[in-house]
Amino acid sequence: MTHRLDRLFNLSERHTTIKAELIAGITTFLTASYIIFVHPAMLAETGMDRAALTTVTCLVAAFATLLVAVLGNAPLMMAPGMGLNAFFTYGLVLGQGVSWQTALGVVFLSGVVFLLLSLLGVRQHIVAAIPQPLQIAAGVGIGLFIAFIGLQNLGLVIKSPATMVQLGSFTPQSCVGLAALLVIVVLEIKRVRGAMLIGIALATLTAMVLDMVPVPQQLVALPPSPAPLMLQLDIVSALSISLWSSVFSFMFVDLFDSLGTLVSVCRDARLLERQGTVPLISRLLNADALATIGGALLGTSTTTTFIESGSGVSAGGRTGLTAVATAVMFLLALFFTPLIAVVPPYATAPALIVVGLLMMRHVAEIPFHDVQQGAPAFLTIVMIPLGYSISTGLAFGFISYVLIQLILGQIRQCGPTLVVIALLSALSLML
Repeated sequence: MTHRLDRLFNLSERHTTIKAELIAGITTFLTASYIIFVHPAMLAETGMDRAALTTVTCLVAAFATLLVAVLGNAPLMMAPGMGLNAFFTYGLVLGQGVSWQTALGVVFLSGVVFLLLSLLGVRQHIVAAIPQPLQIAAGVGIGLFIAFIGLQNLGLVIKSPATMVQLGSFTPQSCVGLAALLVIVVLEIKRVRGAMLIGIALATLTAMVLDMVPVPQQLVALPPSPAPLMLQLDIVSALSISLWSSVFSFMFVDLFDSLGTLVSVCRDARLLERQGTVPLISRLLNADALATIGGALLGTSTTTTFIESGSGVSAGGRTGLTAVATAVMFLLALFFTPLIAVVPPYATAPALIVVGLLMMRHVAEIPFHDVQQGAPAFLTIVMIPLGYSISTGLAFGFISYVLIQLILGQIRQCGPTLVVIALLSALSLML
């Protein structure tokens, strides 16, 4: 068995052991397991069945992460992505009034487009065409968007007829959430694995003690059926011209996010090739696209590569065996759904805020001293949360960048691909 695993995952070649890989896989799971609580709670606001969402989240995470192990032999984890789930819920369904079935159709189409671009070799041209500051700005803007949603779920930011938003009151629920936020931040500073999971658990336990949420009758049970969500997507309605911008926004963000994570994690794992490229990157991105397509069929938003994979690499993960261990942990989590079901929104809100914080740290990489680069990036960042839409923020970034280059007489620096993207973005805003 040991020899077979060694040969299958190249353990000896990458100077690792089965024990190290298993520990790394469990570490990755503990670091990223907050998604099991946060993701179903967020998508449930669209009217989707929360119990089924919990099952689907675990199944998709396990399926996608196994794809990474099989196709790319990399210590990476995939699951429904933060930011894109917020866009799904608040941008499409609650913001534009699109049904969740149609929104799933949009996710499905974005996965198909992503896969086609990869297979046709167009993906590299798109990535090369988008200026680096805009790629970074997209992630930063999404971080602000997620944090804003977390503050709303805590009840700290509420609507105001005079100023649009204002500070909410300090209720017992918001105080429990703020205490959990403080715990998570301190644990993150101390580099404790699973900081967000610990914060969510402590907030939920506190709520139980204070009789704010019911104590589950049982901790372990068979997982709920995913049937209420499976194959419920509406692809025909998603083909509407008015939703094209959303399809491409899902695809763009998934592409930028996955590429950045792949390079970062593989660099830490010392898996980059001499040219600085990720080995088998096409296979890994194809796995991402296939997971998004499969996730939409099962009933969830876009699947992407998690930066939390880096925690497993730090623990010694070097191969796909780490991914296998993480996938198995997600499958085991299926049987703890009674406990997951009682976690309240104010217990998961701190995790959203901290995720937003972690996504914000890349803002320092944007050259704001160069206004020509900084202005479009700034518009992208602020318009995502203020417009309550990732596609709106991206559109403002693409359009402003091309217009600035055009006015300065430097339009050739944009290239035809970016010009076409900007024109399509302008068209989407007018529809």
